[in-house]
Amino acid sequence: MGMVVKNNMQAVRTLNTLNGNQSALTKSLGRVSSGMKITSAQDDAAGFAISERMRVRIRSLDQANQNTQNDSALMKTAEGAVGNTIELLRTLKEKAINAANDSNTDEDRATIQKEINQYIDQVDDNALVQFNGKYLIDGSKNNAATSTKTILLNQSLSTDAKIGSGLTQLADRVGNSLEILSTDKYQISWVNNGIISSSSGSVSSYALSDLFKAASVGTAEGTSTAAIGTDKFNQAVYTPDKTAGLAIVATTAGILGQVSGFTISILDHDGNVKKAANAALDQFKQYQMAENETQGGNKALNFHIGSEANVAIKVGLSDMRAESLGLKGTDGSRISVTTKDNANASINVIENALTKALDQQTTIGAIESRLDYTSTNLTTSSENVQAAESTIRDADMAKEMTNYTKANVLLQAAQAMLAQANQNSSAVLSLLQ
Repeated sequence: MGMVVKNNMQAVRTLNTLNGNQSALTKSLGRVSSGMKITSAQDDAAGFAISERMRVRIRSLDQANQNTQNDSALMKTAEGAVGNTIELLRTLKEKAINAANDSNTDEDRATIQKEINQYIDQVDDNALVQFNGKYLIDGSKNNAATSTKTILLNQSLSTDAKIGSGLTQLADRVGNSLEILSTDKYQISWVNNGIISSSSGSVSSYALSDLFKAASVGTAEGTSTAAIGTDKFNQAVYTPDKTAGLAIVATTAGILGQVSGFTISILDHDGNVKKAANAALDQFKQYQMAENETQGGNKALNFHIGSEANVAIKVGLSDMRAESLGLKGTDGSRISVTTKDNANASINVIENALTKALDQQTTIGAIESRLDYTSTNLTTSSENVQAAESTIRDADMAKEMTNYTKANVLLQAAQAMLAQANQNSSAVLSLLQ
């Protein structure tokens, strides 16, 4: 190329190289200082979009994990209240058994009744436990699509036992006769809406249906089939092994119509309890609790535990008030232990209430366990997505330092060569002198 002064192409080319080295140095410096090889969409448009979506997912998973922690705290609050209620029920049963003993005077039983009244009131206080302003076990967080009926099931009698079977014909589960005689006497008691009622008489030719009729007073009926009712979702309720079982089913659905206790006692002609007969006959235990239909639709708690829409757990919490547990009536009347017979009837009521409370505690415990597993899964998912995002976006610092050093050296070389190129043009001046 000739010697020119207007266009110094050597300097222009060197300047372009200098600018390119400067740009490379700037990018390398940005990656080293930020620790990321993609700092903007300009660096890698596709990689930037993918990593941004991953970042959104990471934050969503972390929030879902935080949700599970909050939900677990809520369930622990409910569990604590139910656990305290169970402890109260243990004490109530202890007091009722004490009151059923004739070593106590009427004054003693009256004193025990005062204690029981206070414990029952505490059960109601427990049901008002709150978390973040929400009542949990007062029935407001239930998910009953329809009101349910009380079902008291007895599977200690022979599968051949029917509602119309005579008492003298009854046998236990393995076929042994209960040895109930027509000269024996029966005593039955039942509790409806917190009120204890009783009936007694001679066995004579009585059938089970006669006892149920005498006891129900329009509040219960008997059945001896495998399907013994419907649950709160209108699904059929069967006996545990789907074999015939004797059941007492309340005629009226809901808490107001519940039969919270049913006690049968067979006595010989001397008034002694026939223990072998009672061991099988007096086994009508709570199988389904009475629940009121949830007003305003499903009020179950919705635990959102995922990073996407509709990834949630529905949790319905049963009514743990004393009225729902059968310990108190709608008029405020409480189960009574002021007489031996009432105390004896109250024992089964408290046992059924304990079954309800334990069922609720089991449900809460299962949800807590599930939330723990969910939290672990969300933590692992977040870690894995973060690792994947790191491979796309994070810079290899050793590589970037190498590139930085290279760009820095090339920049300095370009600067030196630009100075040299500018010096070459000044050589033309010697020709003009």
